[in-house]
Amino acid sequence: METVLSNHSPPSVFKGVSKEEEESLLGQIEIWKYMTQFTDSFALKAVVELRIADIIDRQCKPLSLTEIVQNLEDAPSPDSTLLLRVMRVMVRRKIFSAEKSETGEILYGLTRASKWILQDTKVTLAPLVLLETHPIHMNPFNFMSDIVKEGTKNGTAFFRCHGYDQFEMASVDPKFNELFNKGQACTTGFVFRAVIAGYKDGFNQIQTLVDVGGGIGGSMSEIVKAYPHIQGINFDLPHVVSTAPKYDGITHVGGDMFVSIPSADAIYIKWILHDWSDDHCVKILKNCRKAIPEKTGKVIILDHVLDPEGDEPFTDIGIAFDMILFAHNSGGKERTEENWKYLFKETGFPRYNIIKINALLSIIEAFPI
Repeated sequence: METVLSNHSPPSVFKGVSKEEEESLLGQIEIWKYMTQFTDSFALKAVVELRIADIIDRQCKPLSLTEIVQNLEDAPSPDSTLLLRVMRVMVRRKIFSAEKSETGEILYGLTRASKWILQDTKVTLAPLVLLETHPIHMNPFNFMSDIVKEGTKNGTAFFRCHGYDQFEMASVDPKFNELFNKGQACTTGFVFRAVIAGYKDGFNQIQTLVDVGGGIGGSMSEIVKAYPHIQGINFDLPHVVSTAPKYDGITHVGGDMFVSIPSADAIYIKWILHDWSDDHCVKILKNCRKAIPEKTGKVIILDHVLDPEGDEPFTDIGIAFDMILFAHNSGGKERTEENWKYLFKETGFPRYNIIKINALLSIIEAFPI
């Protein structure tokens, strides 16, 4: 088979132009690139909705466009010429591979990236792709400049767009609530495996553990599975825990983390604090401190530690998520180590420890003494 080349980059030299003109042209290309990059996200959304990766995976071999089209579900009149254009983008971005068969037909296969959008598996980012590309999540970005000029006194970008804040929207729109919960829950398994690998003994001495903002209990279920001696409390808003399944060793508790948090040996708080302003985080962390023993307690935070000048694999993803928080939340942001240090100082945690793991998130331990 002949591999179809798809890894092209802009030319570094243009014929017949000066160095100054070349620099100008390269700058122009950069603006074109970022102006149109949203099309990558929506091509990705399309192949997730069409379940292209699953179609190829089920056949255990690369497939032609005709074979993919024949296996599309709920497609009364599929147009293979339109799918070809979507797949062309996805091949160029290395989401799928493309090879010519001996007959000259293009066969599409899975790559290391497309394996992360399989939906017939527990290890997937597909629900998060659908959440982040949903109009409810995308449309608030049109209000970013307004927020810069006016601040959030008249509401977040999300509120200006929809008339509700993000978490209010989830409480009044059952379909969005389901989409949001699935999007958040899909990261649980593979992130927790990274946690276990990088924090092997961190849960050993804990008898009772509260997952603050634990959603429908996915994270706590993984913890209790790995550490069956732990009695888990999954704590979230009442409308969230009302849809949570039953798990052995876990009690679901509805409440408000800004009012109080159930008492336990330790608090686990995954990907929650980045949604909130410093003032909100101070309230949450003060309630965490009240809920744990002063001498032996700890708060285990899973969140990104932003390094704007960094060049680690997840650095750019963290910066992108900071823009998502900009559009969706009032004061929510990805935080640098200095930002985290400030929060701990304000809330009575004089000692902290950051543990890097093989994930977007880091483990941040905060201790009351």
